[in-house]
Amino acid sequence: MLKVVGIGKIEDLLREIPEDLLRDESLDLPAPMSEFELSSHMKDLAASNTGAAKGGPFLGGGAYDHYIPSAVRQIVSRSEFLTAYTPYQPEVSQGTLQAAFEYQSMVCALTGLEVSNASLYDGASASAEAVLMARAIADRPDVVVGGTLQPAYKEVLDTYLKYSGAEVKEASAADGRVKPEDWKKLVTPRTAAVVIQSPNMFGLIENVTPAVEAAKQAGALTVMVCDLLSLSLLRSPAEWGADIAVGEGQSVGSALSFGGPYLGFIATKRSFIRKMPGRIVAETSDADGRRGFVMTLQTREQHIRRERATSNICTNQGLNALAAAVHIGLLGPRGLRRAAEGCVRNARYAAEEISKVPGFKTEFDGPFFREFAVRTPIPPAELNRRLAERGMLGGLDLGRWDDSLGGLWLVCVTEKRRKAEIDEFVQAVRECCE
Repeated sequence: MLKVVGIGKIEDLLREIPEDLLRDESLDLPAPMSEFELSSHMKDLAASNTGAAKGGPFLGGGAYDHYIPSAVRQIVSRSEFLTAYTPYQPEVSQGTLQAAFEYQSMVCALTGLEVSNASLYDGASASAEAVLMARAIADRPDVVVGGTLQPAYKEVLDTYLKYSGAEVKEASAADGRVKPEDWKKLVTPRTAAVVIQSPNMFGLIENVTPAVEAAKQAGALTVMVCDLLSLSLLRSPAEWGADIAVGEGQSVGSALSFGGPYLGFIATKRSFIRKMPGRIVAETSDADGRRGFVMTLQTREQHIRRERATSNICTNQGLNALAAAVHIGLLGPRGLRRAAEGCVRNARYAAEEISKVPGFKTEFDGPFFREFAVRTPIPPAELNRRLAERGMLGGLDLGRWDDSLGGLWLVCVTEKRRKAEIDEFVQAVRECCE
């Protein structure tokens, strides 16, 4: 093989690697194990981990521990779903197409918008794709982003637009929400889209109207980043007047799973459908009048248009989207609303109880969904370390996102947290600071 590739020794394959990164001593590996011994060893290693379900968790920041009905896993584990791949001859995959169609219908019902695609990779990339879509529709370069957008989403958007010639402006925040006057000040005739998130990075409900009004006045589009579960309780993006709704669908049907895979959703007005990325499934009938489903649109133009393509997304998170559809279908409108109300109720109770602990104070006023920011008397990282020693997963140290947010602790409480768990958590917080 060395002769074929034209080198003299194995080390020549590694010459591009800096020498200080190479090790010349032998690897200190344990003796070989039998299959049984290795299995036991791996179980011992796994037992040293603390599961998210132990003592909480009270951590959110983009991934949430919601209850998933047992039937969801049972249904999506069926071989015809679990082993299905992207259908390249889609019409023969009627089951896959129907699942995508039902998912799209549910996203439209929750967002209030007319069309949805069959899902995208995750909330962050879906948000960036929505901005590319808005730029293609408006034929303008620039974007105005709310200062309370989830930082990871902002980083992905910056990466997408880095070499596009777009100027990304940020509307500043005050008291945990975007300053209404900033939208009007920053949106110009060059602006393609304004991006606002609600519930925002602090869990607070934003007033989306100033962003929508500023966008409409300048002829730009409004991209609203939202959460599917929250939409069963809060005003929909369509009611706010948003043109495109995007976000993370993990809160319905997908477990935490070490951070993924999740799914992104996107919905918009019918007039924008040909600029939407991804795949869109529609209902039709065959020659005998029987109900059927067909792949109506899919972004395949990237194969021939390259940099002029609307999007390079040509597949979707089909299994996660199916899980979302099953989850929403099982709970129905009333069940989804009850789950969302449980988040609000539990988070409100937790905020009130934590505020009673000496030195702790909720940072922002106003309604929130399932997360709230707390000012702590000791560094949040140290507080989390002490809670971890008790087997509890605490909130998010917001200083990790931005140095200006140092000392703020983002606590998440979903409908899964029982009153006894919240009380135990608050007591642990109290004891960790004594």
